[in-house]
Amino acid sequence: MAEFAGYDMPLVYSSIIAEHRAVRSSAGLFDVSHMGEVRLRGPQALELAQRLFTNDVAATPIGGVRYGLLCLEDGGVVDDVTLYRCGDEEVFFCVNAANIETDLAWMREVQQKTGLRCDIIDESEQTALIALQGPSALKLAEALGRGHMPVPRRWRFAESELAGLPVLLSRTGYTGEDGYEIYARAEHALRLWDALREVGGDALQPAGLGARDTLRTEMAYPLYGHELERGLNPVEAGLERFLAFGRGFIGEDALQRAHASGPAQRLVGLLPEGRQVARSGYPILAEDRIGTITSGTYGPSVERPIALGYLAARYAAVGTRLEVGVRGRKVPCEVTQTPFFSRKS
Repeated sequence: MAEFAGYDMPLVYSSIIAEHRAVRSSAGLFDVSHMGEVRLRGPQALELAQRLFTNDVAATPIGGVRYGLLCLEDGGVVDDVTLYRCGDEEVFFCVNAANIETDLAWMREVQQKTGLRCDIIDESEQTALIALQGPSALKLAEALGRGHMPVPRRWRFAESELAGLPVLLSRTGYTGEDGYEIYARAEHALRLWDALREVGGDALQPAGLGARDTLRTEMAYPLYGHELERGLNPVEAGLERFLAFGRGFIGEDALQRAHASGPAQRLVGLLPEGRQVARSGYPILAEDRIGTITSGTYGPSVERPIALGYLAARYAAVGTRLEVGVRGRKVPCEVTQTPFFSRKS
C-alpha cells in the first residue's frame, strides 16, 4: 500500500507484470475511488463548463464523454479531466485526485469572474469509481447485469444496475483496453467490488497503481504531475486535438499562438537500448542536456523499456538518436512513434 492524495492505495496485488498482462489478455479490476467528481448544475452550467474546458462542450451529446483540459490564461494546465454531459443544464467532471481542491478553487474563481449562474458541487467523497478493463470486461459486466443492462458505445455513458446496485457505466478507461469506468455511491463500493470479483473468477485480476501506470505509459497517456502541469501546455504535450479553438475557453489565445508558432519543446516517446529503465527526472542528452524524462518503465506488452519525455523541438523527429543519463551512464535511445502498444503491434 502507498499513500496518495490522502488515500491508502494498492500498488500491487500479485505482480505488476501479471496484473498488466491480465488486463491486456482478459480483464483487470482497479479501485480508483481516489479520483474526484465535480458536478456543475444550473441554467449556465454548460457556459461555465465551456469557459473551463478546452474541448467542445456544446458538441458533446447528452450521454457523451469528452477528454480535455482545464487551463490557465497562459495555457498552462490546471488539470486534465473528462467531462460528462448529463443534460442541457448539467455536466460533471472526473478530475485527478491530487487536484480536487485546486480544481474546485479554479472553477469557483472563474465563476466569480464571469458571473455565470450554476451550482458547483463536490461529489468526490460520496462517489466510488471502479475500473473494469480488458477484452473480457464487457462480457463480465453483462453477466453481473443479468443481461438487462445498456451497453454504451465508446466515449458514452449510461445509468444502469450491477448486482442490484445503481451505477453509471462509462465506456472509457486509462489502459488502452475496452471496458467500463463504473461510478457508484461510496457506501456501495465494497459490495460492487466483491460482486465483480465473484462473477469474474479466475478471468478477472485485481490490479494496482503499478499496473495502471505501465498500461497508461504503453499508450503514452499523460499523467498529471509528470507530462502535464501548470508550467506545461497542451501544445507541447501534443494534445492539440483536444483544443476546440473558437469556443472561448480560458487559455485559448495563448494556445492558438503556441500552435501557430510551434512549441520550443515537445513530448516524445523514447526507446532506451538494453534493459535499463529511464526514470522520471533523468536527463535526455545530445551533446548537452536537451530534455528530461517524465515517465519511464518496462513495458510488459512490448517487452522492453519505454519512456516519455520533453525535449527541444528540433530533436523531436521520429528516428532521432539520443542518449539518456541513467545513474551516471549514457544509454543510447531513439525517438519513436507513440503509442508504444496497439492491438496491431
